[in-house]
Amino acid sequence: MRPMPSEYPPFAEIYISLVREEDIRLVLQDSITPLEQFLDSIPEDKADYTYAPGKWTVKQVLQHTIDTERVFAYRAMCIARGELQSLPGFDQDAYANNADVSRRSLESLKEEMSLIRVSTALLFEHLEEKELLRQGTASNHTITPLSLGYMIVGHWRHHEYLFRERYGC
Repeated sequence: MRPMPSEYPPFAEIYISLVREEDIRLVLQDSITPLEQFLDSIPEDKADYTYAPGKWTVKQVLQHTIDTERVFAYRAMCIARGELQSLPGFDQDAYANNADVSRRSLESLKEEMSLIRVSTALLFEHLEEKELLRQGTASNHTITPLSLGYMIVGHWRHHEYLFRERYGC
């Protein structure tokens, strides 16, 4: 079961298109080990590396992926539980500017990202089909928990690609 374009905002297509698999529960569960392996492969000397002036460091990107997964999973939970209020958007740049990763170790960010993914997989594991397909509103767009699950996986895949291609991780 894949989300239909009417179930998510147009900007999400870039992430959803990166997920070819059909069962979001299995995709999330099966993503844990590869995600952890990738995180383990990021060397400590890359923690504060950025590939160009004005771009985020590796630690900032990890904090961004943590924040984004947490927001998307929260939205999925709210909508699955029948939330009728519109959920607010979030400004990724403002979040990044207000998250002081200089006080965090690379290891702590890796650990948190791994734990967030386990938590997300557990959330989705227990959502019934009707809950996955329930429509709600976030950032002024109609969205379903199913599409949010695909966005979560695709968002990480997008950043893992950038880590490999631009950060040399």
